[in-house]
Amino acid sequence: MSVTLNITKSKVAILELSRPEKHNAFNAEIIAELIKTIEYANELDVKALVLKTHGKHFSAGADLAWMKSMANNNYEENVADSMELAKLMNVLATSPHPTLCLVQGAAFGGALGLIACCDIAIASNDAKFCLSEVKLGLIPAVISPYVIKAIGERQARRYFLTAEVFKADKALELGLIHEVTDNLDASETHFIELLLNNGPKAVKSAKSLIDEVAGKPIEEPLIAHTAKRIAEIRVSEEGQEGLSAFFEKRAPNWQPAASE
Repeated sequence: MSVTLNITKSKVAILELSRPEKHNAFNAEIIAELIKTIEYANELDVKALVLKTHGKHFSAGADLAWMKSMANNNYEENVADSMELAKLMNVLATSPHPTLCLVQGAAFGGALGLIACCDIAIASNDAKFCLSEVKLGLIPAVISPYVIKAIGERQARRYFLTAEVFKADKALELGLIHEVTDNLDASETHFIELLLNNGPKAVKSAKSLIDEVAGKPIEEPLIAHTAKRIAEIRVSEEGQEGLSAFFEKRAPNWQPAASE
């Protein structure tokens, strides 16, 4: 299996793509594996989902042999193939769990879609990025909604058209990633600890709140909706526990023990 899923004692799902001999490029089989694994993880009672790859590079994007085979397919077959990639992006972007992406080495083409679909993205100092599709006479169509949402239309107008390679510090500036590190493992541990210290239901509710609020006009329906959302969570079991723990100056019951 090129795609594995491991659940830690702290209920964190670690999804890893291991195809280093192909620079973790994806083809139809890999996409199907990722979809199946992410859909399964989305149904689990876990507190976070981590996406990482094994090897020197995060992902070269689409496998060249797969791309060559698609070029020989007709329009309808190409649409069907592309819809599978679109499904992969969607199941990752709509995961109910907080998602963390760890990027090392090269991240090209469709790999940027995976990064943009995750809630938090961390890159190593040596990471390099490229929306390389136009070099091949193609366009980053399926990943475009997620990448544009991450970096904005203005920056997309440059990087979609130039296909230039940019480094981790530029990806940070663009908003594609959140942090650059010289130790991905330590950063992974750090962000998982941050997530585990928070109310698990509150974290997931906060994630869904962003989708409900972003881009909406600040008018009566939205104002009323946000008031209801905070009221609902205040009276919830987790909300009551969190408030009680704060006032009693103790750790809430969801925080992992120091030994974990």
